[in-house]
Amino acid sequence: MIKTDVIDQIAFELFEAEKQKKAVNKFVDAYPELDEALAYQVQEHLVEMKCKEENTKRIGLKLGLTSKAKQEMMGVHEPSYGILLESMQLFEGEKISLAPFIHAKLEPEIAFIFNKELKGPHVTVADVLQATEYIAPAVEIIDSRFHGFKFTLADAVADNSSSSRFIIGERFYSPKNFDLKLMGMVFKQNGEVVATGAGAAVMGHPARAIAWLANRLYKVGQSIQPGEVVLSGSLSAAIKIEAGDHFTAGFDGLGSVEAIFTE
Repeated sequence: MIKTDVIDQIAFELFEAEKQKKAVNKFVDAYPELDEALAYQVQEHLVEMKCKEENTKRIGLKLGLTSKAKQEMMGVHEPSYGILLESMQLFEGEKISLAPFIHAKLEPEIAFIFNKELKGPHVTVADVLQATEYIAPAVEIIDSRFHGFKFTLADAVADNSSSSRFIIGERFYSPKNFDLKLMGMVFKQNGEVVATGAGAAVMGHPARAIAWLANRLYKVGQSIQPGEVVLSGSLSAAIKIEAGDHFTAGFDGLGSVEAIFTE
């Protein structure tokens, strides 16, 4: 019974934090029992609350903490994942108001769209590529509900892995024509290059991150479904967004995706 109370309480506080745009303190201090397994239960509950409130549905998943540097910085040894909802998707060309966010940052990602189920526990990079209908350039707006973007892995997982909004570019390609490991990326903010990277920045290969995800989902009786989109993890550090910013993430052979922000 107590566990259910903790799940409800943390999910409610995170739900309210996002709604009111007010950051909260880490939960692991107040709830020492908040481990990774419990945190994914909080995430599930939080997502259910959002689906009901926003009259939306799940359309995919996202990976977080996929780079070694980020894992070391956070003191963790594996990535995390979160749920993408239809209400989180934005489209290229529309100006994005910063009003709904606490302290938003932007990350360049490669989006995968699947035409086959990916079910663990033994999914490989080859399986991921075979099940992928399309890849496309993408950017993800992350927005931690914690003060100063400071959290533990369990906190981040409970907070749906800092997910907020995402944009997928309008051109889709078969992954068969690319070496995703070597695919270069240039990230620009107001015309200036702020980061460069390659697919290998995401666990050595973006599809390896998705294989990890499919195998991890297996442990909780879930799988990646046909038609779902998965954001495979950032190819660079996240960049803080200011009103008036114009970002472009360009990927070799995939083209680019842009995001324009207002007050």
